[in-house]
Amino acid sequence: MLIRRGRVAALSATAVLAVAAVVNWDVTALTRGPGVSEAVVRVDQAGYLTDAPKSAVVMGPGDALADAGFEVLDSRDRPVLAGRVGPRTGSWNQNFPSVHMVDLSALTSPGTYRLALTGTAAGTSPRFRVAPARQLMTSLVEQNVRFFQAQRDGREVVADVLRRKPSHLTDRQATVYATPRFSADGRRLEDRRLTPAGGPVDVSGGWFDAGDFLKFTHTTSYAVVQLFLAEREMPAARGLSAEVEHGVRWLERMWNGTSGTLYAQVGLGAGNKAVANDHDLWRLPEADDALDTAPGEPDHLIRHRPVFRANEPGGPISPNLAGRVAAAFALAAQAESDPASARRWLDKAAAVYARADTAPKGPLVAAHPAAFYSEESWQDDLELGAAELARAARTLGDTAQAAEWQRQARAWARAYLASDAKDGLAVWDVSALAHAELLGSPDHGGPLADELKADLRRQLADATDHARSDPFRAGAVYTDFDAVPRTFGLVTTALLYARLTGEHQYDAFTARQRGWALGANPWGSSFVIGVGEVYPHCPEHPVANLAGSLDGTGAILRGAVVNGPNGADKFKEDGFMRGMRPCEAHPGRPWSDFDGHGARYVDRVGAWQTVEPAVDFTSTALLAFALSGSGPGQ
Repeated sequence: MLIRRGRVAALSATAVLAVAAVVNWDVTALTRGPGVSEAVVRVDQAGYLTDAPKSAVVMGPGDALADAGFEVLDSRDRPVLAGRVGPRTGSWNQNFPSVHMVDLSALTSPGTYRLALTGTAAGTSPRFRVAPARQLMTSLVEQNVRFFQAQRDGREVVADVLRRKPSHLTDRQATVYATPRFSADGRRLEDRRLTPAGGPVDVSGGWFDAGDFLKFTHTTSYAVVQLFLAEREMPAARGLSAEVEHGVRWLERMWNGTSGTLYAQVGLGAGNKAVANDHDLWRLPEADDALDTAPGEPDHLIRHRPVFRANEPGGPISPNLAGRVAAAFALAAQAESDPASARRWLDKAAAVYARADTAPKGPLVAAHPAAFYSEESWQDDLELGAAELARAARTLGDTAQAAEWQRQARAWARAYLASDAKDGLAVWDVSALAHAELLGSPDHGGPLADELKADLRRQLADATDHARSDPFRAGAVYTDFDAVPRTFGLVTTALLYARLTGEHQYDAFTARQRGWALGANPWGSSFVIGVGEVYPHCPEHPVANLAGSLDGTGAILRGAVVNGPNGADKFKEDGFMRGMRPCEAHPGRPWSDFDGHGARYVDRVGAWQTVEPAVDFTSTALLAFALSGSGPGQ
């Protein structure tokens, strides 16, 4: 074997890969000869847009990479592009002390390729595509839609997605309970029992929030808004229209216009010894319907799930919820071809928006317990709600009402800009979407328009500064929650900015952030299940774990976006639960070999810190892909 490796090392990378394809040898070992050091190559495994900037990342020994070259090989392993590895961008960890970028922007012909290092370093990438934007991104959007289909609750499940069955049918006649008290960390219900406060109400359907069976108005309305905006970009994407309708119909059930009540949540996520909660059990959702329980028994609220209000009947609604739910209903009005149906949706949107508490005191309502989802900003939600109301009224020819809501949207935009709770696009801050919708309206000029564009630049500034000092040029912080959805939020914001201004200074940044989330990261994993050659196999998700495949093939939670890397200090508890099917995947060597800069990633069920998916994660990615499919400046 040593003689064979020595002889092969003298061949070109093209010849080596051709031999390897025939005899199934380890390519990395084959291309490593005397004086050649092993490195790893990271690429955007979903693929690159033909007319956009492209880059890959390599990491390994510094002396080897300093003089290394590369070849891009087509599907027949023929070289189509060659060059030198770019300058060093930093160090990652002791295993990989040198990180370098590789510029692939000259690769513009559609096809399937891989990248091989030459000279003093050996390593090859997974295969990747180069394709037109619409073609590449439509496929990703449609995979994200599959995740939402897997998350469906109620009768209208999609049976061919992970063999889903109808679930939580008792939600059609659910009892409303008074808001309970929880411990500060949200782990324990402090009330011995819940107190009934009304019902029954029909809150069936909707989507599970994440790797559990809870349903939140807060996250669902965020996802519905993003899916409606994505549908504008890709109306022909398979399943997208049906999925956004499924989501908005559930939001409609969560609003009781007669009593003026918005319901915030279905299900209990923290309990005590007397009251079991959703997170106590690892099971398929249909198992809840088979439980034989009586009132007062611990499992009673697993089958007969509680509903919690966002406001007292007829009272003011927490403005964050009022704004985003109104926006979802107004977008439904805009999507309707029938004027009468559009008017009904607009009336619902206006009714919810009109009940917003515009002088909130105390914590905003997002979830019970509040520790599950915290929310500080709310003017952005009302800006978004008013902007979508104005658009819907304009569509229906109601110019007077459109002008009034437009005025209110501008006022809420100014209030957001003056607030001290500004952030970037995520489930807790929708200002990027609100600004874009306001700037895209007919009355969008004047000083405010310049201020809104400046705020979009502000949302990108910290990320671009961070990216300049990160070896992988990532804009997100690896050591905190939501690194991946925040990355897709940056992609969305940058694309919206380019569209609204015609400026393209963020084009390379946008491509690198999308690439980082899809494989051009230290771990070499796409963080979207089913996308690329390496992706999560063992998500923290009961249906995927109990009804799906554990080897990453066949029945998987396709299209789900997971949290991705997280701070190593956040893995103090093992989330493995009784009833889980053990599952741990690795790419041929321990994931810990690729950990660095205080960040950790692991693909193991129970590691909710890195591999739990969520509807808000996936909706943000879906919108980023839909906008990418339209091109950065269109």
